[in-house]
Amino acid sequence: MAAAGVGRRRRGRGGRLCGRGPAAARVAHGLAQGRLVKTGLPAGLSAEVFRGKVFDELAVGESAELRRTLTPADIQLFVAIAGQTQPAGNTPDAGHYAALAHGMWAAALVAALLGTRLPGPGTVYEAQALDFLGPLAVGDTLTVRVAVLGRDAASRTVRLSCTATNQHGQAVLRGEARVRPPGQPVELARADLPALDAPGSAGLQDLLARARRYAPVRTAVVHPCDALSLSAAFQARQAGLIDPVLVGPAARIGQVAREAGLSLDDMALDDVPHSHAAAARAAELAGQGRVGAIMKGSLHTDELMAAILATTAGLRTERRVSHCFLMHTPAYPRPFIITDAAINIAPGLHEKADIVRNAITLAQAIGVARPRVAILAAVETVNPAMPATLDAAALCKMADRGQITGAVLDGPLAFDNAVSAAAARVKGIVSEVAGQADILVVPDLESGNMLAKQLEYLGGAASAGVVLGARIPIMLTSRADPAASRLASCALAVLLAQAAQAPAA
Repeated sequence: MAAAGVGRRRRGRGGRLCGRGPAAARVAHGLAQGRLVKTGLPAGLSAEVFRGKVFDELAVGESAELRRTLTPADIQLFVAIAGQTQPAGNTPDAGHYAALAHGMWAAALVAALLGTRLPGPGTVYEAQALDFLGPLAVGDTLTVRVAVLGRDAASRTVRLSCTATNQHGQAVLRGEARVRPPGQPVELARADLPALDAPGSAGLQDLLARARRYAPVRTAVVHPCDALSLSAAFQARQAGLIDPVLVGPAARIGQVAREAGLSLDDMALDDVPHSHAAAARAAELAGQGRVGAIMKGSLHTDELMAAILATTAGLRTERRVSHCFLMHTPAYPRPFIITDAAINIAPGLHEKADIVRNAITLAQAIGVARPRVAILAAVETVNPAMPATLDAAALCKMADRGQITGAVLDGPLAFDNAVSAAAARVKGIVSEVAGQADILVVPDLESGNMLAKQLEYLGGAASAGVVLGARIPIMLTSRADPAASRLASCALAVLLAQAAQAPAA
């Protein structure tokens, strides 16, 4: 039943609530916690335990509630599970049909609340009646509440009111449930949930799987003179992503290997005296075509990039070099690119055009044939006092004139409009890009770097990074990057190298 089906009524009898059975209980728990979309990030770290209440423990007036915000991923997952591609029923406004969601998503939250909180695990549905009172749209935040209305001692069943209200206090669902609490207390511990990705979205694990289809890329690992960077080279080789050549002082690398318990017996090693020489040697190997990628070790980024961009290295192309973060967060239904957050400090229009072109190249290499590019600014209107908005408008016109190809551009767009269909709708923005951007082009390095790190540390995002615009991909891994991010960066390099070898369409 759909949110669009205002006034429709749904009744059921005899169904077992998803608090029964370990797998079903975990799905109910995931809905209750808002964590059904999982991207390989740590989850279930709390020791919280849900306990199902028996009949005699329940009192009239007792209540429980949960709050959830509807995301595009929720809709995609609902479609995948139910097979219902469109909301059923008549919409209040057919012009906004695509923005509406399935009302049974709200009903599923009711079931989750009954199955995990009140009465809790072990509860069995006897009957459910629901009225769908208003539409649901992406970005709506629902508060779902159940409360005990009555107890029937003869049947050992309980009647509960069920309501769902949106962020404006408007009721979108109302009804009543009759359930049978567990005969004895049932406990459900918080635990890792099933790994469910939205259909069509490629998580970072999928990225690794795609990269492993191809041969490892011969990669110069520059100055891997600490345990972290040296171990990363070994891990990437073991994962089948790179064929490493360690470039740096052999004695120092050997000492690090011994301390880390790593064997260099079958590892290629190019002995040079220090980090400057290592950067220059790696650039030389790439210029000669003896390696197909470069991976940063324990040296500064500017030291490595200076050697790569030197005229003598022969690695420059007609494009400006720029960096891309590929990010995947539970709050967004697909991986997306943030650029440039590491190389170009305050790019002008010409540099931004190449930044966009490089990001399009990466998006296409990972399988997004025609990426949607959002040119970000603080506002979504052109303001002569804000240069970022002027650059955004100019980049879009360049795309209209064929100076930037292979993607759909729009801007200026504020961040909320770029990633939230609800925010774009509220502001009256009609755009093929708004709310579903694949690439976010930031105004400058500072804003991009802060955005990427906020998403990583506060938004639970997984990330990978790569530098484009040179003849070979460059992996600028950070000392703070986890192993998964380093491997994913190697996977990007593999896919870029493969795309560069593919014949032009």
